[in-house]
Amino acid sequence: MSQFEQVSVIKKANIYFDGKVTSRTIVFADGTKKTLGIMLPGEYEFGTDTKEIMEIQAGELSVLLPGTTEWLQINGTGEFTVPANAKFKLEVKTATDYICSYIAE
Repeated sequence: MSQFEQVSVIKKANIYFDGKVTSRTIVFADGTKKTLGIMLPGEYEFGTDTKEIMEIQAGELSVLLPGTTEWLQINGTGEFTVPANAKFKLEVKTATDYICSYIAE
């Protein structure tokens, strides 16, 4: 899907790591949320409150998911899932375009 229909956009940006990671939140009619963002090169660690599905639209990065010791490599496009109440690490090598979906369980 290249376009989201009938959504609201929260104007205030989410800004992390001194502006190296930014996103905007979109809210669907059913109340579900996604963020659309950009990550600049760097090393980051994030925590989750709910299950998250990260869709990489473009970029190059490595992901260390919770409970694993091997980094997942994404070059171009890809996807990974992080459980609720967990931490994951990212090594972003090039500017990366992403969509994060928040899944209530």
